[in-house]
Amino acid sequence: MDSSHPERKSPLVLSLALSLLLLPLAAAGNHPVLTYHKGPLLSGGINLSLLFYGQIGRVQKVALRNFIKSLNTDSPNLEPEVSSWWRIIESYQAPGNRNSARRNPKIQVRVASQVVDRSYSIGKVLIADFLPNLVQKATAGKPNTVAVIFAAKDVTVQDACTGNCYLHGVLDSPTLWLGTQKMNAQECVHGQFHRSEYGPQGITLQPPNGNVGTDAMVMHFAAALAATVTNPYKTGFFGGLPAKPIEAATVCPGMFGTGAFPGYTGKVRVDPRTGGGFNAHGFRGTKFLLPALWNPKTSSCWTTM
Repeated sequence: MDSSHPERKSPLVLSLALSLLLLPLAAAGNHPVLTYHKGPLLSGGINLSLLFYGQIGRVQKVALRNFIKSLNTDSPNLEPEVSSWWRIIESYQAPGNRNSARRNPKIQVRVASQVVDRSYSIGKVLIADFLPNLVQKATAGKPNTVAVIFAAKDVTVQDACTGNCYLHGVLDSPTLWLGTQKMNAQECVHGQFHRSEYGPQGITLQPPNGNVGTDAMVMHFAAALAATVTNPYKTGFFGGLPAKPIEAATVCPGMFGTGAFPGYTGKVRVDPRTGGGFNAHGFRGTKFLLPALWNPKTSSCWTTM
């Protein structure tokens, strides 16, 4: 994995939880802007070491791995594709050449290893000081590996997710450290699977794979991975303040298709068999609802549909 930052030798860390936070509603008439701050981005091959901390079901693990496989798998007969969503993230590379007609280099993502800690080896209350131990457990000390740490819904992560969906900088590496709540709670899935108690009322979608917790987990993992690639050291692409950055998949909140506005997700497809809303096909026909991305070439929000 090439981060263009050879002096940093600690493992790259992406710390996630199965229970994530509310993304704010998009403001009507908002014109998002992400600025490139000249820092290194991730590129080339990205090896993920997955650590499932606590009691996490097989359904969640399979859905996550299917999504990761979908990033680099084209399915021409099933459009739109997860891989087309990922190509927008690939387009962040070599910012000075973004207007070039040349195709951007591929960012290959693969699962290098998977570890399960069902016994909650360091307890059910986690603080940032515990993160190095979890990273070591996930990566076994291997360099150039992104540790992806998922905490079960009965685990409490302290000092995390205050105002953002993820935090960078817990270690001297691109760190994501998320708080834990029940994934099927309304505030954790941004209202696309639940009717909002306030603000504009739009269409309430069914989860694409029939499980609110699983589909929300994948959705937020997608956003977190996008941020880690495009702003790994808080010096890449972001808007706002470095301590509370607006990043690739959070700059256009609540958007999943064209025509979106507060209370309406935009144009998405509905699976006639399950009633699930989705906007991307993935590995072996799997379906996902993925957030809008900021397109660096057009400096505007982009969706798969």
